Amino acid sequence: MIFPKKEIVRRHPANPILTARDMPVACNSVFNSGVTRFGDGYLMLLRIEDLDCRQHFRVALSDDGVRFTASERAVEFPPDEEAARYEGTIYDPRITRLGDDYYVTYAAHSDLGVRIGLVKTRDFERFERLPFGSAVDNRNGVLFPEKIGGLYVRLERPQTIKDQGDLWISYSPDLVYWGRAKCIARSRYQSFDQWKLGAGTVPVRTPHGWLEIYHGVRKTAAGAIYRLGAMLLDLEDPSRVIANTRGAILSPEAPYERVGDVPNVVFSCGAILEPDGEVKIYYGGADTVMCLATASLEALVEACFQR
Repeated sequence: MIFPKKEIVRRHPANPILTARDMPVACNSVFNSGVTRFGDGYLMLLRIEDLDCRQHFRVALSDDGVRFTASERAVEFPPDEEAARYEGTIYDPRITRLGDDYYVTYAAHSDLGVRIGLVKTRDFERFERLPFGSAVDNRNGVLFPEKIGGLYVRLERPQTIKDQGDLWISYSPDLVYWGRAKCIARSRYQSFDQWKLGAGTVPVRTPHGWLEIYHGVRKTAAGAIYRLGAMLLDLEDPSRVIANTRGAILSPEAPYERVGDVPNVVFSCGAILEPDGEVKIYYGGADTVMCLATASLEALVEACFQR
């Protein structure tokens, strides 16, 4: 077995780029937040845990993708009696741009379990609710940034036997009815994704396939360890995995990844491909802070084929 001889993913020297101290309100943590290009800059939809352990979303803006300023106001989705039944808490937003609209998928959790929520917006001030995108026990929903074969496409992670989780795909003609569900990548024995794997970033279109940076989880005697991997999915048939990294591309090593509310966690939640071929990878550290790493697109693609 051959692994890359050099580190291909580099932590940004400003890490962690957002902490609870950077928020305009007192809170416990900010982590696992969705990110997108917005206007001439960058927008992050923050997942914030309040001091009473409730969760809320808040917009943060940046000119350079490194220094973000959080809004004074929390995001509020339109009130809905039916939605409130399933939204005891919301977390892990992902942002996909389709045309002029931005779609936010998120986990909606209540005493009935967890399912995939969906809203859309153009300005991140006014939001429109769309029907829940899954039944119970499904999360890590991420929309592709374009239709494929005339259908919307989504990666997801339904909970499976013995609390394990594999990567699935499903399709929809209207973002309401979802079907053709298929498992496309399974947890691998004696690997960094031996217990669970789930979609992290919105897939990035490349000439080699859709690049997906995902989280893989391994159980140890001391608890779970979350690492990052990458895979390439076929452009025309994204249910087909072309290549997958054999080893993790980022593992918890820095203090802000090792120590926090949930130790030993790097959790991908956004990737932006820059014009020069650099990929900005946004991730949560130890379920406590937001972090940034960078890699060249070429190196990430090469790592998928490395054996």
